[in-house]
Formats: sequence, structure tokens, C-alpha cells
Amino acid sequence: MVQFMAGMKGEGKTRKLIDMANNNAKTTDGNLVYIDDDMRHSRDVHRDIRYVDAGKGELANYREFIGFVLGILSQNSDIKHIYVDGLNNILEANAVTNDALIKLKHRFDALVKTADVAFTISVHCDKDSLPDEIKASLV
Repeated sequence: MVQFMAGMKGEGKTRKLIDMANNNAKTTDGNLVYIDDDMRHSRDVHRDIRYVDAGKGELANYREFIGFVLGILSQNSDIKHIYVDGLNNILEANAVTNDALIKLKHRFDALVKTADVAFTISVHCDKDSLPDEIKASLV
């Protein structure tokens, strides 16, 4: 399953994502990964969740981000869920477009099937501006 969490800055997406990850950590049999653009929330995430600092805007586009995630998955085949906090902050400015989100979703949908991993990704945007395919995946 690939889910998106969308909203404008300051709407509480990060807190909701952290709560989802922490609650999942209590019940999952596999490993969880939380990807953020810096370390500011590392103490809020349960200690059993692998926290990954992806850096601010160091990844140029969704393709590089997919490669980044594939690298994480190659290190541990027991990852069951990957949470991504603020995709807009992880990628270079203006790299998160509707087209990029659709392509990212398609690639991650394939990973859901082959690697048995789920994704929850937060993006800073107006929910109404998203394409229907992404709106259908909103949590």
C-alpha cells in the first residue's frame, strides 16, 4: 500500500506521521523506517524505528529518491513500512510535481508487491491540487 498525507505547512502532518509510525512499531513483526530531512524529530520516533536523515534538498528528483529508498531496502529485507516526512524538503525545490508524485507512486506500488513493504509519504501542498490518482491514496 502506498499512502499520501497532504496539506499545507503547519497542519500537523509530521505529528500524525510520527504517531502512525510509533503505533505501528508496537504491533509490527518487521522493521520500520522513518525518513526525514534532518534530525529534529529523531527523539520523537520510537527507538525501534530506524530514523534516516535524507538531508535538505540533496536529492534532485523522484528518481534519485527511489534509488535512495532502494538502497535502504537492499540493506534489510525485513522492512515492512517506510514513512517519509516532507518529501518537498528532501528533494530539491520544485521537484515535487503532480507528474513526479504519480511516477513515484507507480514505482512504489511495484515495490509493495515485490518487497512486501508499505509507504506513507507526506507532502506539502493543497490537497485539491493533487491528481485524482494521488487523492485516492490520501490518509
